Amino acid sequence: MFEEPVEPRGFSGQALTDAAHEDLEIYGVRELEERIAALEAEIARTRTQLEKKRAGRDAANAIFGRLD
Repeated sequence: MFEEPVEPRGFSGQALTDAAHEDLEIYGVRELEERIAALEAEIARTRTQLEKKRAGRDAANAIFGRLD
């Protein structure tokens, strides 16, 4: 079983940080729509991973008691 780090890691998504500061004025409508679709897909992927992590934590808590 994998353990959560004792000290939470800081957010290290440099690509997301860069994307959040990118100048959007240079993009057309189609490119902006594609960007939104890609970001929504990444949000869905992140939420799926979060649900898996929560399920694992909840299962461990059920067996061993509250761990967090």
